[in-house]
This record gives sequence, structure tokens and C-alpha cells, in this order.
Amino acid sequence: MSTPPKPNPIFSGENRARLELDAKEIISRYPKARSALLPLLHLVQSEEGYVSNDGIAFCAEQLGLTTAEVTAVATFYTMYKRRPVGEYHVGVCTNPLCAVMGGDEIYSALKEHLGVENDGVTEDGKISLEHVECNAACDFAPVVMINWEFFDNQTPESMKKIVDDLRLGKDVKPTRGPNRLCTWKQASRVLAGFDDGRATEGPQAGEPSLAGLRLAKERGWQAPDPADTAAAADEEGTK
Repeated sequence: MSTPPKPNPIFSGENRARLELDAKEIISRYPKARSALLPLLHLVQSEEGYVSNDGIAFCAEQLGLTTAEVTAVATFYTMYKRRPVGEYHVGVCTNPLCAVMGGDEIYSALKEHLGVENDGVTEDGKISLEHVECNAACDFAPVVMINWEFFDNQTPESMKKIVDDLRLGKDVKPTRGPNRLCTWKQASRVLAGFDDGRATEGPQAGEPSLAGLRLAKERGWQAPDPADTAAAADEEGTK
């Protein structure tokens, strides 16, 4: 006779009871329960560091969905990982602007420096590496994100130092946002909608992003009145 699998301690006993309370809070935010699936996936990822089969089953049970429905979502979005990643997950933007500004060189340098390929994890479990899509911070290209925090205007050498510092346990400060990085699991819990109290620690925008606003104020520019815009659109539509 085969030995039945042992229950996953993350999703059993007192820990499961705590997770169910968190899940209930998340679900209460939405008019339809299934709309809570994305933050619930972040919640289970914050426990194990990735979305396991047990995590998928937990989400399905909480929302009255099938595991196939949950799996379809968990495998569609790249921010959900189906196998463990590093304590610090490094995403290098290799979309066109970042690529031509040095993103490709950063990515290649980190692969060689860390000894990993895409989605690989260092042997000590500290760092994982991924090339990612646009981070919506083109003003600061080339941009790297670590646990979804911004590291702007990077170079191969600056990024090698940052990952070395993280592996040594040193505090590393993002370019914008919190004063130090949280872990991958902690970041996943924040994305599940649980405030860590650090959202306003540092600046959210940098000088390149604010340049347009400064020029508008200096030159007296203002956005058009929405009512005038709508009226102009209606008039154009009658021609």
C-alpha cells in the first residue's frame, strides 16, 4: 500500500485557520468573490514563496472555483511563480528602450555573475533572475526591479554590487519607495492588500518624471476642461 501524502503544514491546522481569516478579509473587499482571485494568489505566494498546487487548491476552495480555473490564472500572469524563486527576485527590463540603454548588458552580466539562466535561482536561495516586460519607468532606463521595487539608471557594475550586498545580508535601498527592500514573501503579502506601513517612506517619483509637471507650472499650461473636450467631440461627431 502506498503511504498517503503528509498534509502541507502551510495549509493545515492553525496556519490554515489564519490564512482563511486573511482570505475572508480579502474576499470581503469585492462584490463578487471570484474577483478576489488575484490577491488570493499573492496571499498563498506570500506563505510559500510561490504558488504551489496546494496553494491553488486553497484558492479554489475559498472562492468556489475549480483548480483548473485557478491554475489558468496563476499560469497566465508572470508575477505568480510556479516554483520557488529567490529571497530577492531580480527583474531586468529588456524591452526596447531599456535594452538599448543597457538593459541587455545588465541582464547578460548578471547571468554570468550569478551563474544562473532566466528564472534561475542561486545555490544559496538568495537571488533569482528574470528578464521582464516594461516596468513603466522608461524615464529612468535602464530599470531593474527587485521584489517589485525600482532600481533606476543601473549599470552592469552597479547591479552586480547590489546583488552581492543582498547575498551578504546588507540593507539595500531602492531608488524610489521604501528605505530598504523587503523579501519576496513580504512583497507578495503587500500585493495581497495587507499594508506594511512603508508605502510613503521614500519618494515615489523622480526628477525625470516631474520635469513635465514643472514645465507646465512655469508656462501656465493646464489640462483642457473635460466638459469642453466632450463638447468638441460631440460637435465633431455631428459633422
